[in-house]
Amino acid sequence: MVRPVANSTRRNYKGEYKNYQSTTEQKKRRASRNTARSKMLASGKVKKGDGKDVAHRNGNPKDNRKSNLKVVSASKNRSYKRTKTAGKVSRKA
Repeated sequence: MVRPVANSTRRNYKGEYKNYQSTTEQKKRRASRNTARSKMLASGKVKKGDGKDVAHRNGNPKDNRKSNLKVVSASKNRSYKRTKTAGKVSRKA
């Protein structure tokens, strides 16, 4: 079964990678997020395939201090509203 695309335009993955994901800054952020996940794996707080994300409390992916990392469900970590600067907006207000 083929799902219809909402606005009938195809997503340009190659263009997205070229314009955003391949930038030096994004590569550094991705590497830092991977390092955070590795630290939590080594400490036994997460396991491969457990459906959990390693979240950065302050929203800075380069800040991998132990006190800044926490384990949350993937749906919880990816549901935060974002500001224009991509910082997490607290739901408690």
